[in-house]
Amino acid sequence: MMNWRKTTQPLMPVTTEERELPPAGDYDMYPFARLEAGSIQSGYASLAKWMTGRNVILIDGYIGNDWEYIAGSLERELSATGVAVNLVYTSSLLKPAEELEALVAPFLGEKGTVWGRRASIILKDLFDNEKLQQVQPAAEGITLVIGVGAALTGLNAPVVYIDLPKNELQYRMRARTANNLGKEQWEDNQETYKRFYFVDWVLLNEYKQQILPSIEVIADGQWKEQFTWASHAAINKGLQYLSQNAFRVRPWFEAGAWGGDWMKEKIPGLNKEEVNYAWSFEMIVPENGIVFESDGKLLEIAFDWLMMKHSKEVLGQDEQRFGIEFPIRFDFLDTFDGGNLSIQCHPRVQYIQEQFGETITQDETYYILDCGEGAKVYLGFQDDIDPAGFRRVLEESAAENKAIDIEKYVQVHDAGKHDFFLIPNGTVHSSGKNNLVLEISATPYIFTFKMYDWVRLDLNGKPRPINIDHAFNNLDFSRKGARVKEELISKQEVIASGENWQLVHAPTHAEHFYDVHRIEFTGSVAVETDGKCHVLMLVEGKSVLVETANGFRQRYNYAETFAIPAAAGSYRIINEGDATAKVVKAFVK
Repeated sequence: MMNWRKTTQPLMPVTTEERELPPAGDYDMYPFARLEAGSIQSGYASLAKWMTGRNVILIDGYIGNDWEYIAGSLERELSATGVAVNLVYTSSLLKPAEELEALVAPFLGEKGTVWGRRASIILKDLFDNEKLQQVQPAAEGITLVIGVGAALTGLNAPVVYIDLPKNELQYRMRARTANNLGKEQWEDNQETYKRFYFVDWVLLNEYKQQILPSIEVIADGQWKEQFTWASHAAINKGLQYLSQNAFRVRPWFEAGAWGGDWMKEKIPGLNKEEVNYAWSFEMIVPENGIVFESDGKLLEIAFDWLMMKHSKEVLGQDEQRFGIEFPIRFDFLDTFDGGNLSIQCHPRVQYIQEQFGETITQDETYYILDCGEGAKVYLGFQDDIDPAGFRRVLEESAAENKAIDIEKYVQVHDAGKHDFFLIPNGTVHSSGKNNLVLEISATPYIFTFKMYDWVRLDLNGKPRPINIDHAFNNLDFSRKGARVKEELISKQEVIASGENWQLVHAPTHAEHFYDVHRIEFTGSVAVETDGKCHVLMLVEGKSVLVETANGFRQRYNYAETFAIPAAAGSYRIINEGDATAKVVKAFVK
């Protein structure tokens, strides 16, 4: 374990030579898209060479980068060629820490609470405008203005943007080598993440979109000592190609109180020594990146770049509704030989908008990709539910650390492979033990109101937060009795068929803005996008090849998530296995 990142997970390899490509059928943890030969450069020396001859460079980028290390590395390389280097750190241009604390406080909720509210300030508000205006190039040598917000100086100079994957930022946060913008003292991880989510990430994403035209170089800061970069023009070509064909983001994985062993056993490359794996960020795009490859070198950028440049190509007719926000997420919940998830619900639309500043709410579904003996899903209330009595029992349990016979209040249903459970906002639910749930959902992902957590501690030996007030502000107690099976367990049916294929509709709830199909076939099948983005996963079978009308061709293996942008127009899926392949497809209604 490196002292600047706290995790059991290895860094992504910096080159393809450092890893073996998995054979067909094996899940690939490090998917990449190819750029033209010569597109990706490596090492600080190569970037220093590119900088030579300029009198000022703005080295901007994402929070969490080690700006002193980067500056020192570039200064060493430039000095070796006789170039004098003048460093200006943007951290010295921020407003005083106490002013920053007051500025962001309205968006953080009460200390110790899980959620804040999406920030309405901008990045420039954190900086001292007078100090920004005073930054000028030195008369001799090269001036490097380095750190978050470098372009705010307004200097007429090229911008080098150093990105950092969100998972690596959190590993650095846990190691206390990455803190919030302008923060001098350390909070616990929950408070730091809360500010990342509601303030820092919001400001930085908006700012990145603002400075896009000035960015000439995009770099990947995740390896720290090693370094890869490419011209913005080269990255643009890659993003444009993906926006018209297909893409897969780089997934990442996390342990949790209820986590299981399915992913540990099925996904090559995961650290087998980890206590468990609860979640996979298959395609939770606020925290995923896209990896590019050229000449064996790898470079990862945030998924946001694709949407900022090509949201219309990706979302098609739905771009007008969602803008640059990608609306659908796929992730795994692994409880194989683990435990039950908490009894929980998610906010109603008006509540998430008014309380947290989000635009859409966390409407979910559980698609059972795999399950063991006795697998269950908790969903909906018993017919005789008494809300006041239920609340009293939950509050007593939280106060006295007392177990509840939850099935007196919440229905429990048998879970089988390919079953599909519907969880519109306000619905009480939980996955039981021995499920591998493919969670198909709207993109919001942190707004889970826990009511009962089986009287257990988290992996750090602390109780997980219980959110009874939030839950009871959102629970729909009409989802009870026979209505649960009628409305919340999808009744799947074949809606089209042909030689060696059939299309199964797995209807979602009326409140879900997305729908789900399953394509089942033995040979190959042609699919039209019809102006929609499709998010897909091979849920049964070994592997498939996907070919688009543009000539793109890529293999996707069992349990891998990939997306076909609306602009692809059409694509063909070819089954590489001997048995019937089954591909789930989610799309906006």
